[in-house]
Amino acid sequence: MAAGEIWLGRGERDVSLQLAMANRHGLIAGATGTGKTVSLQLLAEGFSRVGVPVFMADVKGDLGGLSQIGGDHPKLRERAEKLGVADYTGAACPTIFWDLFGEQGHPVRTTVSEMGPLLLTNLMDLSEAQEGVLNIAFRVADEQGLLLLDLDDLRAMLAFLAENAADLAVRYGNVTKATVGAIQRALLVLEQQGGDKFFGEPALDLDDFLRRDRQGLGYVNILAADALMRSPRLYASFLLWLLAELFERLPEVGDPDQPLLVFFFDEAHLLFEQAPKALLDQVEQVVRLIRSKGVGVYFITQNPIDVPDTVLGQLGNRVQHALRAFTPRDQKAVRSAAETFRANPAFDTAKAVTELGVGEALISTLERGGAPSVVERAFVAPPRARIGPASPEERQAVIGRSPLAGKYDQAIDRESAHEILQKRAEPAASAPPAPPGAPAPEASEVEQPRGKTRHGRSAGRSTSRPSNRQSVAEALAKSAVRAIGSSVGRQIVRGVLGAIFKR
Repeated sequence: MAAGEIWLGRGERDVSLQLAMANRHGLIAGATGTGKTVSLQLLAEGFSRVGVPVFMADVKGDLGGLSQIGGDHPKLRERAEKLGVADYTGAACPTIFWDLFGEQGHPVRTTVSEMGPLLLTNLMDLSEAQEGVLNIAFRVADEQGLLLLDLDDLRAMLAFLAENAADLAVRYGNVTKATVGAIQRALLVLEQQGGDKFFGEPALDLDDFLRRDRQGLGYVNILAADALMRSPRLYASFLLWLLAELFERLPEVGDPDQPLLVFFFDEAHLLFEQAPKALLDQVEQVVRLIRSKGVGVYFITQNPIDVPDTVLGQLGNRVQHALRAFTPRDQKAVRSAAETFRANPAFDTAKAVTELGVGEALISTLERGGAPSVVERAFVAPPRARIGPASPEERQAVIGRSPLAGKYDQAIDRESAHEILQKRAEPAASAPPAPPGAPAPEASEVEQPRGKTRHGRSAGRSTSRPSNRQSVAEALAKSAVRAIGSSVGRQIVRGVLGAIFKR
């Protein structure tokens, strides 16, 4: 392999991916059983060897072998000999295992605030009216300095909206108990799907995805997604949130000599199926803009037509495995795949895509000037790590020697919206009723719970007297002090996708 590139395979000539063009995104497509996983593994190994960290979701449970030495499979040795690889030996990649449910890797958590209302709306499949109420919940939490960390916080905030609907309606519009109840039911479904384990602290530190080992090899971050795939909305929303967070956190680097991180999005059709147009617009913007942060995004799917044209047009590096033209939709996919390649006069691209054997692919990558190379029909090079899963014992051994051992294992439950609103309710519930005709207490005599605003005042308090309530700025300042050292301290309410949309 020459410097500055990853060797992908050989046809009439060698085919390589230029590292300087690797952040221009890519696509790996093909029917089931044609070799997409091997191509994915080959790319991941190549990036890791040159010091580029990788993130991928393991939807079938067969990528754990990247953590183990391979190269001993007879078919791989046969392929290496066929391609003239003289120094073919097995090698493992430094690997970190992750799991949203904390069972097959380090727990992955984020907060409700960091996920933001747009992604939560998609995650819970809310209606337009329900989305409006959810946005009000975030806005009021922001104004009152209430941290939304886990699902209990969001439930408490929604209950607060329902109890104070009359006061809030003047400023934000109607908040009906029926709408709040529908959102609460959606939260219950989300909790049953494992959302209660995903939302909380300690929240994921994205710097942990950018690690290299002592030899300078990039870590391969593998998210166990076989169980997560039973909740496809949670899977797609999590990966989109992750992309958006990377965009928000990483500095602008333009076009580096090699990517800072490469992100593989397997089963990409789950991101685009049934997603509302507003969310698809955000996906397109994230994919387009994150290139300047040095992040390459590679979608893996069966049909290239699973990816919208606005996104597909941004995927410059392509590995197309065989497609089957049994149905009209399949035939459309074949035509679409063939038309996106720069034609090679040596063969008919549309015909070739239906004739490819296992481990064979049509490959076109961006050349250094940014133009796509002529498509090449090539045999994909053999990976050096094990093809297939790691055993539970091997996985546990990798987790045990992980550089992140102990960092995320213990959940933290600190004071946030749920606890603060609960404290506010206790004095109100225990206070004796005022006698008829009794004057309202002076403002200075009323104890103000932390973060309280006019929306949280006790019923019967005089509105004509001056208030010593905290200003929004004071409430936010106190909240920020409580959040120092936590990634939640960045923004209380704003979802990253909302920020991109505003830009």
